[in-house]
Amino acid sequence: MVRVARRDGIQRRNEILDAALQCFDRRGLLATGIEDIRRAAGASPSSVYHLFGGFGGLTFALLIRTFERVGAHLQRDVLASATAHDAVCALVNAHLTWVEGNRVEARFMYQAMALELAADRAADLADEKQRLLAPVMSRLAQVAGPGELPEWTPEQLQTVLLGPSHDACRRMLATGEGDLAWARAVLPELAWRSIQIVGSSLQLE
Repeated sequence: MVRVARRDGIQRRNEILDAALQCFDRRGLLATGIEDIRRAAGASPSSVYHLFGGFGGLTFALLIRTFERVGAHLQRDVLASATAHDAVCALVNAHLTWVEGNRVEARFMYQAMALELAADRAADLADEKQRLLAPVMSRLAQVAGPGELPEWTPEQLQTVLLGPSHDACRRMLATGEGDLAWARAVLPELAWRSIQIVGSSLQLE
């Protein structure tokens, strides 16, 4: 009985998060309120506040769910890689592929982070992102040969590897037009060459 109740609670929680995502996509983040989401989900005010505590908690929960989905997609591709080159290319390509296939969720993620809608829990968000990316970065370290990776923190390495991809995704999502075919063709190999160039220059110093 407890297990059924818990499953029902998770389902209701996801239904409200799905409704929030639809409202954000249709109305925009700044024009959407908790009441809009409640009505779209067909939920009672008490259930929304019981599950999320308010608009900030709901936004945080939706961001965490999005991070989990992105992280699972990245892990699947990167963990299957046998070399550092393949792992880097898989990481960048998996990110681009997920964004293109999940535009509504990706647009919410980028906009919410840019607007700092969950700024009061920024440290929690950062910790969750690093937790989800930890298996990816661990695999990259496992398959890397001597000198293949700069001696950077995971955050610094992610900045170089995924920075151009984030920029390409934001531009595509802002206009709602086009695709990421060029980015998928160019940016994975560019990411690999970038850390090779940096690593070589550091060795020369």
